[in-house]
Amino acid sequence: MMKKLLSTLSLTLGLLVSAQVGIKTDTPKANLDVNGDVNFRNKIAVLNTTDNSISQGNNDQLLVSQGEGFAPIWKSLRIPEYEPNKFYLIYNNSFSDKVGVSFTSSDDSSVGLASRGGTFTKGKDIGSLTNFKKINNLSQVISVFSTQSKAYFQFETVVQADFGGAGSTDTSIDYACGIFVDNKLVNLRQRNLKAITTSYPFLTHTQIGIVDNLAKGNHTVDVACTRLGSYGAASNTLTIGTNVYTNINGFISQSSLKVDVYEVPEVFNTIIN
Repeated sequence: MMKKLLSTLSLTLGLLVSAQVGIKTDTPKANLDVNGDVNFRNKIAVLNTTDNSISQGNNDQLLVSQGEGFAPIWKSLRIPEYEPNKFYLIYNNSFSDKVGVSFTSSDDSSVGLASRGGTFTKGKDIGSLTNFKKINNLSQVISVFSTQSKAYFQFETVVQADFGGAGSTDTSIDYACGIFVDNKLVNLRQRNLKAITTSYPFLTHTQIGIVDNLAKGNHTVDVACTRLGSYGAASNTLTIGTNVYTNINGFISQSSLKVDVYEVPEVFNTIIN
């Protein structure tokens, strides 16, 4: 009986040393292939390849694969612990554009001074606004994951006109830029660029828009601008997000859009120590 037991043990050890072992499978695909549940009652340890030591990891760490041929490693999972009814930054991104848009006097809007307040209203569809041109690379898709959210949009660009040195002459151009979500106006700023004593004046244009509680899902954000009216500038060109003359360049005049979406999370990943 003892001889049979020793023979069985020797055969089993030989298989473990020289062959693949399968549990509930006749065709193991690894040194140990378990076709079913695995329950570890004590410790899991892996080889630390930096010093050939055995590492059991730290509290709250996970085993992460490094790919075929490399031992797994322990890594900490950084999940924020969300609290109910508080806003957290969930989506953040920024975009840039060096192409910009250009306007001649033929692009002047038909919206007069007296009617602008009634025309540029929140929720206005971009298709109903005349001569608005999109800054193409700032048209982007953003994501919202909760019904309670606040989306912040920060747009910055440079506006330039090819005015000569006009001194005190009242030469200027009105323009406006709008931020649109799903083609609906959510924010608009109107300004005026005046001729000054030096040629080819420019200004930095900055605006911030805020939208509450966008529907869950993806949304398209656009930035579009228009030339509203000219005053003694019928022959002059206005550029937004690009340069009309070499006293500035495309790098200086480029446009940027920053998007932050704060949400009250609806799904909580609780951290258990």
